Amino acid sequence: MYYSVGFYPIAHHFPPYNCLLLPAPTTRSPLLCPPPPPKNKMASSATSTPFISSIAAAKSMATPLCKTLTLPNSFSGTRKSIQSRVPSSISLTRGSHSAKSFVVKASSELPLVGNVAPDFEAEAVFDQEFIKVKLSEYIGKKYVVLFFYPLDFTFVCPTEITAFSDRHEEFEEMNTEVLGVSVDSVFSHLAWVQTDRKSGGLGDLKYPLISDVTKSISKSYGVLIPDQCITTRMSNAHSLLNIEWESDCPVHSFSGLMDPEGVALRGLFIIDKEGVIQHSTINNLAIGRSVDETKRTLQALQYVQENPDEVCPAGWKPGEKSMKPDPKLSKDYFAAL
Repeated sequence: MYYSVGFYPIAHHFPPYNCLLLPAPTTRSPLLCPPPPPKNKMASSATSTPFISSIAAAKSMATPLCKTLTLPNSFSGTRKSIQSRVPSSISLTRGSHSAKSFVVKASSELPLVGNVAPDFEAEAVFDQEFIKVKLSEYIGKKYVVLFFYPLDFTFVCPTEITAFSDRHEEFEEMNTEVLGVSVDSVFSHLAWVQTDRKSGGLGDLKYPLISDVTKSISKSYGVLIPDQCITTRMSNAHSLLNIEWESDCPVHSFSGLMDPEGVALRGLFIIDKEGVIQHSTINNLAIGRSVDETKRTLQALQYVQENPDEVCPAGWKPGEKSMKPDPKLSKDYFAAL
């Protein structure tokens, strides 16, 4: 039996419908990660058929992985800083709100919601080029949707990444930048972008993919899975996969999955223009995220920040009725239900 557990701020508050528990699922979704390689056997051995790592993905994806990687024209073997995509003409000065805001800011280090987002500077791939991305450069300028995914060349990941890219203009209209992060290198990101979508690739993306090879960003946001957890997840899917090692295409090794530091869960964080995390979700490896729900949550956040004397009930969308966080005034909302 599965149980869904929900937490809410305090009893007898104003939007109680935010706190309803959902029915527990009745089935378990399989996890699409292969088991670790057999001990004392080389991956390229002709006498063994170990599973490939999930960054190598399925056998059908081996051919596009073997094609020649086209490096950016700007790459000369050394990194050079490229200016942020944020317009330099916009001031970094933080704004102040004279009206009382109903957005709570946490004082402890955890949970992250309500705290200043951990800053980072890292290499990324955007528009077939290597660039530098620094989170703090968005402060005072844009909202940020920062999402983590486990590995390049996997299964659920490309469906999420391309879904955000296909609807990137909608986030631009909301003054929001989207940033994707995984523990892969920029070269792996570039190869994936240069792979056609029909072959499991990404094609051109409208936002940067950040490389977190040191695992420091994933650690700071609390989404990193240690090695033993990865092994468990891979073992759960052992019997579901029928994948063979492509010995003539050793693009990836098992080192990415067997690294003691692990990979990232599917964490997603919405960061406001003050650099404060206002929303976070973390899914397990087999469960993809919803662009619609991310956008709806962002719309609700922007609404309550623009209207600090109001709050948004469950499932609120633009144009729908909000409520006043007041024992008397909130009755107007409930009376209209």
